[in-house]
Amino acid sequence: MNNISLNIDKTAGFIAEGAVKAYAPQVQEALEMLEKGTGLGNDFLGWLHLPSSITEEHLNDIQATADTLRELCDVVVVAGIGGSYLGARAVIEALSNNFHSYLKSDSPAIIYAGHNISEDYLFELTEFLKDKKFGVINISKSGTTTETALAFRLLKKQCEDQRGIDVARKVIVAVTDAKRGAARTTADNEGYKSFIIPDNVGGRFSVLTPVGLLPIAIAGYDIQALVKGAADMEAATAPEVPFEENIAALYAATRNALYADGKKIEILVNYQPKLHYVSEWWKQLYGESEGKDGKGIFPASVDFSTDLHSMGQWIQQGERTIFETVISVENTEHSLIVPTDEKNLDGLNFLAGKHVDEVNKMAELGTLLAHVDGGVPNLRIVMPKLDEYYIGQLLYFFEKGCGISGYVLGVNPFNQPGVEDYKRNMFALLGKPGYEEESKAIQARDRKSTRLNSS
Repeated sequence: MNNISLNIDKTAGFIAEGAVKAYAPQVQEALEMLEKGTGLGNDFLGWLHLPSSITEEHLNDIQATADTLRELCDVVVVAGIGGSYLGARAVIEALSNNFHSYLKSDSPAIIYAGHNISEDYLFELTEFLKDKKFGVINISKSGTTTETALAFRLLKKQCEDQRGIDVARKVIVAVTDAKRGAARTTADNEGYKSFIIPDNVGGRFSVLTPVGLLPIAIAGYDIQALVKGAADMEAATAPEVPFEENIAALYAATRNALYADGKKIEILVNYQPKLHYVSEWWKQLYGESEGKDGKGIFPASVDFSTDLHSMGQWIQQGERTIFETVISVENTEHSLIVPTDEKNLDGLNFLAGKHVDEVNKMAELGTLLAHVDGGVPNLRIVMPKLDEYYIGQLLYFFEKGCGISGYVLGVNPFNQPGVEDYKRNMFALLGKPGYEEESKAIQARDRKSTRLNSS
């Protein structure tokens, strides 16, 4: 099978000739730091060789649990936030029928909770589940992440009330820490089936752990093919692969070269609506990994051609601080021909007899040419098709590229100290025990702000 590929030709002219190649030594050093575990955040490198280390026994265990929930549930709620749900959602949405939520299916519907604190969302979720045979996957290392823990508290009670405690114990699964934390204690006390989030795998790199694999298997997709694609990409991006052939190395080098030349925003583009949540997953992966120490490319995304009618104007003629990375899918799953219309009132008979995907591909090419002419460098990732194998490749490619790119940038790609700031303020404002000093500081700042505004 072919691998996904990367084309950087359309960055020529925006950076000095040889600029990408000049990063080869830094990229190689970053690859060696990852491989040898000598860089910052080296206690979170469990993802690096995860695909090639996953055993058949482990996949069978996940599949057996998925089959149990598939048999006992018509809805499964994935409770998690950030990397605890985005990877699974990215894969499931990429592989699903666009209208799967309206279609009858042999697979349970997968829905999501614990990724916000909206009372309306949670109320409407609990109302929706009232007549459903539902199960829950509670994904949290600690079990105390506010958004997820709050949602799980509601869902656990509702599941027990609706289905009885004995059935609830069969359809609630914990994906959590091996030994510690509230979610682990709850799973052990209640007798839930549980899977481990490895200590050395951070949430945004966890899609190939049970965090992602279990929901994907419940949705009916081939997790063995997903892992195989990731394992093949692991081999294709190893340190011994020449720089010019290593697409993760090239991606990291190119985006750093563009960043050094003033391109501060990377826009991930797709022409396939099913890839929307791949973009959401990618934004967390790169934003949380690189955005620190006053550095980092800002990750944004658009869905084309839809957003060409909104964001397209800004991309074409706005501030020239951006570059685009386009995910292009070569082959569609279905075939649809544009028909002839005798009256031709819409003027589209020139398209009659063409595949709709040909129209889409020409929109892609025409946009690329226009944006490059307008001063926007373009990178292009080509996927032969949207299936488990190539999505597995894509996920690992982005993960490896992120680790390399972060080290080249000079940051720790595997921590997220800034994320804790909002939590401290929220806990202090809510009066959580242990946050009294933070509460006093917030009140003092608020009083000072009030005095300044009144004067």
